[in-house]
Amino acid sequence: MSLGGVEVAGRRVLVTGAAGLVGANLVAALRAGGARVRATVHRKPLTAAEGIEVVSCDLLDPAAARAVVDGCEWVFHCAALGGAAATFQQAGGLEYLANFDMDRAVLAACTAAGAAKLVWLGSTTAYPPCMDRPVTEEDLLTGEPFEKYYGVGWCKRFTEVLFRLHARSGRGGPSIAVLRPTAVYGPHDDFEPASSHVIPALIRRVVAREQPLEVWGTGEERRDFIYVDDVVRAMLLAAGRVVGLETFNLGAGRTCTIRELVETLVRIDGFGEPDLRFRADRPTTIPSRSVSVERAAGGLGWVPGVSLEEGLARTVAWYRSREAGLHS
Repeated sequence: MSLGGVEVAGRRVLVTGAAGLVGANLVAALRAGGARVRATVHRKPLTAAEGIEVVSCDLLDPAAARAVVDGCEWVFHCAALGGAAATFQQAGGLEYLANFDMDRAVLAACTAAGAAKLVWLGSTTAYPPCMDRPVTEEDLLTGEPFEKYYGVGWCKRFTEVLFRLHARSGRGGPSIAVLRPTAVYGPHDDFEPASSHVIPALIRRVVAREQPLEVWGTGEERRDFIYVDDVVRAMLLAAGRVVGLETFNLGAGRTCTIRELVETLVRIDGFGEPDLRFRADRPTTIPSRSVSVERAAGGLGWVPGVSLEEGLARTVAWYRSREAGLHS
């Protein structure tokens, strides 16, 4: 079966971090397309595992990485450590080096096993501020990452440089697609208060009808939010088309303010007129971030297809359904 123009039926694929936001949605798409899916989990279980091979392992262990990659043609590396709280609390970055070690182990495993493709999720946190314009793929190393992203940003850069060195080494190995998505959201997101990013945190508060409805920051911060299905489609296209080493930004192509985001969620869920309070005294991140997605359009034939309002409505519906199931 073809997914977004990419044939996956019968193909042996590995998805790491399969219980996370992107991994869970990617597994569902691959399974629906008839792929033979192996999925890794570590600290979080996979809720829908029918028809796939689930392996519990720590990818920081090179031997474990080699074992799960063995026999797979395509590897979608979605596993990562961290979360929203870690971005604020660990600006130094040393804790993020575990992600670099894991990425290095997966790359070595792909090379040893003869995997054809490695699709890796980078991050726009690696970019310097560039707040006056959309960042392009070439901007990555033109300045320091934004201070609040310093640790995670540099460690994402370390992995990208590792991929560049490997590609130049002449030692073979998989073709590598580096995807740098903006703020991804959707079903299977992390809604835990201690670790959730802005959209799941706001959905949780709106559904709970919190009064007052507090939002960290001024409300004027601008973000580019991308729905998870659009990211999954880009990953499949990258696996099918990338040869060598290629890098692509992924984003919705438009920004909105946090105030506009909150107002949209309130309208979608019928909250009425909440007592909305913005807390400029609370921690926040970069004032504005947007990305150019022209390269993905030209190189992958990819454009985002889900509007913010539609994506938010789907995510709210999924969250309400999950909550109903947990409390039934």
